[in-house]
Amino acid sequence: MGGTGNMLTIGAFARACRLSPKALRLYDELELLRPARVDPDSGYRYYAVEQLERARLVAWLRRLGMPLAGIREVCALEPAAAAREIRAFWARAEADTAARRDLAGFLVDHLAAATAVPGKDTTMLELRYSAHSDRGRVRPSNQDTAYAGTRLLAVADGFGPAGAPASGAAVEALRFLDTEEVPAGNVLNLLEEAVRSATDAVRDVADPTENGTTLTALLWTGSKLALVHIGDSRAYLLRDGGLFRITHDHSVVQSLIDEGRLTPEEAGSHPQRAMLLKALTTGAPDLKLHDSRRGDRYLLCSDGLTAVVPEHRIRELLTANPAPDEAVRSLVDAANEAGGPDNVSCVVADVV
Repeated sequence: MGGTGNMLTIGAFARACRLSPKALRLYDELELLRPARVDPDSGYRYYAVEQLERARLVAWLRRLGMPLAGIREVCALEPAAAAREIRAFWARAEADTAARRDLAGFLVDHLAAATAVPGKDTTMLELRYSAHSDRGRVRPSNQDTAYAGTRLLAVADGFGPAGAPASGAAVEALRFLDTEEVPAGNVLNLLEEAVRSATDAVRDVADPTENGTTLTALLWTGSKLALVHIGDSRAYLLRDGGLFRITHDHSVVQSLIDEGRLTPEEAGSHPQRAMLLKALTTGAPDLKLHDSRRGDRYLLCSDGLTAVVPEHRIRELLTANPAPDEAVRSLVDAANEAGGPDNVSCVVADVV
């Protein structure tokens, strides 16, 4: 290779393009921005002046918050196509910001309601619901279980050779709750005890070293919903046109997102996106009580839906289909139209 007389050192190049030397070394390793020359003895990196334009583009795109995979695509495009891709990315970013703004508003209302003085409103509320589980278009069998009743809503996603019996046993162990009127005061204790029974039931039908299941369930008291959740099935609330996820995935990719090491966009293609940190027989579930209002719509679903149908599309389908059974069918159809790579289960319930 030639000399370095007309090249910039990594420090000078970093100052010129507003990227740190650490970032430049990372982009070299990722083959996003390779140095023009590497000294064979010292390993020191040198960059050509002509590389500054690409480096500045990378820096600007990172400041926009674009994930590295997206930056790689943009840098490979002609200017006009790159501009279109950046415009599309920013539209998605603005939509995400709006969703987070709505979530912040929801949390403010939710926490304010928790401290409010109880009124004398005795209006009776109830659930109108529907559930459906589908094998999808790729899997040879269905290992999901979905259930909806007057008081109990549940989705379980089994895995392993005995995944179907595992998910079925978990939901079956909770079904007695559907026939008992539960006061809000002790609903979490009752639900926690029921989940212990569900855990034992799963161990009875499936070897926990090879099999397991997620479990996401809601128990209705007449004014509140008690939530139990473990794994990467999800529960959502549609309220006043905004869609809010009210569960937190117990998965490897979610932990990486929480730590800031992965963006939600990058998580969708991560090789460990299906790996759980805990399931019903391997960890403690999340338990919480949730205030409900007339007009709320709840969705429980397995990751066969959320892995292939983006949240903005889920919100559109929940909003466009007024009847729970229509909403459930449209969500399952959307997952299958996206390839149906996994079993997909959905429960939709309206507070009326």
